Amino acid sequence: MKKTTQLLTAMVLFLMPFKSAFSQYYFYDNSTYNTPVMFELGGSLGIMNCLTDIGGAKGLGGHFLKDLNLGNNQFNGSVYLSATYKEAIALRIEGTFGKVKAYDSILKDVKTTTRGRYERNLSFSSKITEVSLIAEFYPKFIFINWDAKDDLPSSFSPYLMAGVGYFSFNPQTELNGRTVDLQPLSTEGQGFTEYPNRKPYKLKQMNIPMGMGLKFELSPMLNLRTEFLYRFLFTDYLDDVSSKYINPQVFANHFSGTMLNDALELSDRRNKASAAYPVNPDGGQIRGNPKNNDAYFTFNIKLGLTFGREKIRH
Repeated sequence: MKKTTQLLTAMVLFLMPFKSAFSQYYFYDNSTYNTPVMFELGGSLGIMNCLTDIGGAKGLGGHFLKDLNLGNNQFNGSVYLSATYKEAIALRIEGTFGKVKAYDSILKDVKTTTRGRYERNLSFSSKITEVSLIAEFYPKFIFINWDAKDDLPSSFSPYLMAGVGYFSFNPQTELNGRTVDLQPLSTEGQGFTEYPNRKPYKLKQMNIPMGMGLKFELSPMLNLRTEFLYRFLFTDYLDDVSSKYINPQVFANHFSGTMLNDALELSDRRNKASAAYPVNPDGGQIRGNPKNNDAYFTFNIKLGLTFGREKIRH
């Protein structure tokens, strides 16, 4: 939080001189006009969801939104500060807080089509905390003719976004009434000498947010936005699932006590007695799909206060 505050302060101090370095460039209404650099402070509420190896739709799972479970939507919120140059290009820093979850049991009604995904019986949830730096691009402001009064834009402004983010997550699941952290259990042998190609995954990583939105000016100082922002991740372990099952006997080489029991229970939650889905006791069967990284996204309603418009002096 301290680093975030420092970054916000630095951005404001850097951009403040530009506010007075240019003359006005168009009248907003009969009583106010825009200055070249304006600031916006706001917050948002909305939904957060994810696309991972767990859960999904029927069959083996599709790409992108074809494998989305809308029932897994969770609430999220954010706070942000942005600086906009001539309403065409903006740079904002934003803190987002939410949660994601998924579970294979959601496939119960289509389990005959999932080829073992339902029987895999895995689940996870994770809190998400993210700090991002995002550029906004407003196409109709980029190409507008500011000298033509009739060419002034309407109150609606579509925009595109791209940036870089830094987020933390911690996949967990429930076991016998307890909430258990999954990453320390190395459920797929991450970090074990027996599986040298499976490296432990970090719980704090970079991401690439990209999306689109629509801004509506309610007044010279207040605007409303709707926004969809998708995060491309560099990990397939948002849900702690990516590769293949390991030989369960290996866990005893690294864990003991409760941690050993948790690893054995949570690495493989299939019904071992089911004739419909036989289990290889030595591992090696498919647990996840390492070809596609996980992702999460938000759809938010934002309310922002605009600073920088000047009143016309009569």
